Amino acid sequence: MLIVLGGLPATGKTTLARLLAARTRGVHLRVDTIEQAVVRSGLARHPVGPVGYVVGYALAEEQLRQGLTVIAESVNPLAVTRDAWRDAAVRAGAPVLEVEVVCSDPEEHRRRVDSRSVDIPGLPLPTWQQIVAQEYEPWHRDRLVVDTAARGPEDALGPLIEAVLSSGRG
Repeated sequence: MLIVLGGLPATGKTTLARLLAARTRGVHLRVDTIEQAVVRSGLARHPVGPVGYVVGYALAEEQLRQGLTVIAESVNPLAVTRDAWRDAAVRAGAPVLEVEVVCSDPEEHRRRVDSRSVDIPGLPLPTWQQIVAQEYEPWHRDRLVVDTAARGPEDALGPLIEAVLSSGRG
């Protein structure tokens, strides 16, 4: 199964992806990690463009073909990126669960942005102004929305675990 986690920076995607990977023994595929590896290689500078996503799609498809659960985590701001994740799963013959992670309280979201630290050496974290100005297309198909504003990570993980279990892949 491909579980696609998308949402603005600092909404809790990485935290949820790590928890979900531990619970499901799934592969956590993080586009930020891929992009920073490309930058460290000297082949690009931030922003790197679509390369992180394109590599992510290929890795996800390969892991899915091996029968593994993949948790693909990225901002996933555009319909074209959402479609590409879905296409990778279709090519691999795997089901897809799309999840949008949101923080519906702007003050809490900004607090997270201002207080978080880098967990990937050299990765530039976006500022609050960059996040609110970022292009982020509305979703136009069904997905699970997980609001992390007023819940801890374990509580926010609950709906994800339920969705995975109901798919028969837990």
